[in-house]
Amino acid sequence: MQRRLPELSYVNIFLWLFRAAIILIVLWGTFSKIVLGRGTEYTVAKWIDFFVAGLSQGSLYALIALGYTMVYGVLFMINFAHGEFFMSGTITATVFVAIPLATSGFLDEYPLAGLLVIILTSMTVSVVVALLTERIAYRPLRRAPRLVPLITAIGASFFWQYFFAGLFGSALVPFPRIDVLSGTWTVAGISILKTRVVVMAASVIMLVGLYFFVMRTKTGKAIRAVAEDKDVAALMGIDVDRTIAITFATGAAMAGAAGILYALLFSQTQFIMGFIPGIKAFTAAVLGGIGSVPGAALGGLFLGLIESVGPALFLEGLGFPGTHQLRDVIAFTMLVVVLIFRPQGIIGERLAEKKA
Repeated sequence: MQRRLPELSYVNIFLWLFRAAIILIVLWGTFSKIVLGRGTEYTVAKWIDFFVAGLSQGSLYALIALGYTMVYGVLFMINFAHGEFFMSGTITATVFVAIPLATSGFLDEYPLAGLLVIILTSMTVSVVVALLTERIAYRPLRRAPRLVPLITAIGASFFWQYFFAGLFGSALVPFPRIDVLSGTWTVAGISILKTRVVVMAASVIMLVGLYFFVMRTKTGKAIRAVAEDKDVAALMGIDVDRTIAITFATGAAMAGAAGILYALLFSQTQFIMGFIPGIKAFTAAVLGGIGSVPGAALGGLFLGLIESVGPALFLEGLGFPGTHQLRDVIAFTMLVVVLIFRPQGIIGERLAEKKA
């Protein structure tokens, strides 16, 4: 019996044409920039600076994205309050620890010890906020339809934003300057900001540590078992509620550490500082493959690089003025592009109907 080929629908034809158009636009913009020399000319040092800036920003996105991807992997919900976990630890540690340490001179005398205390404080506050949110807002809704926890997460996000605005005010709170991290290091004749090197190094250490925690420890195995099937995990003697709480705490700890690294880069904190990085980190998690820890890391680095290099590489050749003001456009456009070509993300797996 002859097998019939599937017919192409108008939707499929449109998708293929749209994909082809995107590829042509990107190729033409890159060709115009590199070969025809359209747009602003940059030196090799400037391109390296773009690359390093993208890696440091992407490292932050990767750390924040871990919370989104871990919670989704276990509960199949998007925790839109995760950006506020990032914010809460950062602004609290800045006001109660970083500024007093800087005023007393301890931060200048013992910068490493002071920075470690600030990071641990931020991580602790973020973990407490995450555990309170999970216990009060999410746990009672665990068996509810998925739309209910999603709306609750948005409500929790606004609650924590304005709770901390009430505590610390709506004005910018400057993060104190650390003298030892000021200035640049010169590597192979290229000047790199010290803060960017610290951010990248700290991010790599934490990402590797988290990977080994999830893959090699007993608690990590319990998290993976609960992600596969909560009922079977409970029958095997795993405390599901405790494991889910640990998942929230782990993601929040990474976000709290990322918040201090963010403050080192941008030297300021505010009650609303978690919104944009949170949305970008969620974008990174989806880009890499939501539910995958390596995917979140890869998606964050990819997004940071595209944000930094993309405007100069893709858009200037097309004649767009002020391209670096369009970095957010590039970021979210890349999300759409990747999902059109690979809906499960860069290294994500196709989910079964039960998980999708």
